[in-house]
Amino acid sequence: MSVESDTAGAHAAAAPPAPAAAAPAANPALMGLICFLPSGITLGLWFVGYLDTTALPGGMIPIVTFSAGLFLLLSAMVALRVGDSVTAAIFGVFSAFWTSFGVLLMALNNGWIIDAGTGQALSTEQVGSIQSTYLLSFTLVFVLLTLATLRLPLMFTIGFVLVDITFVLAYIGVTAGNAGLFPIAGITTFAFCVVFAYILFDAFGQTLGGRAMSMGGPLVKS
Repeated sequence: MSVESDTAGAHAAAAPPAPAAAAPAANPALMGLICFLPSGITLGLWFVGYLDTTALPGGMIPIVTFSAGLFLLLSAMVALRVGDSVTAAIFGVFSAFWTSFGVLLMALNNGWIIDAGTGQALSTEQVGSIQSTYLLSFTLVFVLLTLATLRLPLMFTIGFVLVDITFVLAYIGVTAGNAGLFPIAGITTFAFCVVFAYILFDAFGQTLGGRAMSMGGPLVKS
């Protein structure tokens, strides 16, 4: 055996092993968006009258509380863990909406809230006041979220604007007693579900090695 071959063998033996490939970074958007969609679709079906909550009180509670509320909270926690504060805030506020919406439905459907003065069940006007306050609060927050995230790609802004329109329509429908606005709110609900489904499809594709889909440029670039 030659000296050269012995030296090459010694170098090969001494060479450190190649580092293992790093695990892919967690993308909380996958779980957050796919668990958001069933509740969004259910809300749209409720608005257009497919789900009759008069005959089926509480029919939305499990899906809005657990499919969206719980799993969006988990997605927000994952986003915080990987240092993505913006995604955590987005999923966090949507989790807050869906969870509190489920609790509100449970409270109103089961008579948990009573008139403190009379000890009797709430009147229609009192229920409407609770609902309008709830909707106004989240409408203002979602508008704020839309304005604060204008540096995101355009597709996100479109989705958030459709959410804003849905909440404005629902708020006016409740406060003005205009039930004709709810089917329109259902259409905008389905529209933002389509937008978020598009974003979800892009996230899955990139995670699995595909090309990024067009998201449009942000409205605020500086």
